[in-house]
Amino acid sequence: MKVIPALSVLILTLISCSNQSANTTAKQDTAAVNKVPEITSPVADTAPAAVQPAAVKSDLPAFRMVNAANQVVDLAQYKGKKVFVNLWATWCPPCRAEIPSIESLAKKTDKNKVEFVMLSLDDNFEKAKNYAVRNNMSLPVYYPASTLPQVFVTDGIPMTLIFDEQGKIIFQLVGSENYDTQRFADLLK
Repeated sequence: MKVIPALSVLILTLISCSNQSANTTAKQDTAAVNKVPEITSPVADTAPAAVQPAAVKSDLPAFRMVNAANQVVDLAQYKGKKVFVNLWATWCPPCRAEIPSIESLAKKTDKNKVEFVMLSLDDNFEKAKNYAVRNNMSLPVYYPASTLPQVFVTDGIPMTLIFDEQGKIIFQLVGSENYDTQRFADLLK
């Protein structure tokens, strides 16, 4: 009988992390047109050549975000660097679980060559900022200041995209991952 409560918790977790934010629901119907194929296989700690670029011509979008200091930042300003974008929310257990591995990865990268964007999809940015402070997050936390670009429309979170210096997507994953691996460190060199 212990299986039923455990199964109930798992189902509730999956449902909660697949909720759509209000500003992405309207774009769901058109999302399939330009949807990037997901890399769904687990990431092993292997050579970086095993990470295959996504077959898409999507560029790093011009997208306005607000940072923790309430300054408006455009994501496109990071073109010229590799950009690691993670869509997450405080109410999503898998999102919270992968943050320490992203923090570890960030410490291993050249800050002049890689930008990390932790884009909160909480209904209130204060929740994300408070979570970041309480958990000593060193990663920069952002919140949408405009409608999410189509490339960020997803049916679940966490969602991670990595853009190369030219703004092309080289990695995309919907779901939790351990990013503290040599494979990701090499990908972000």
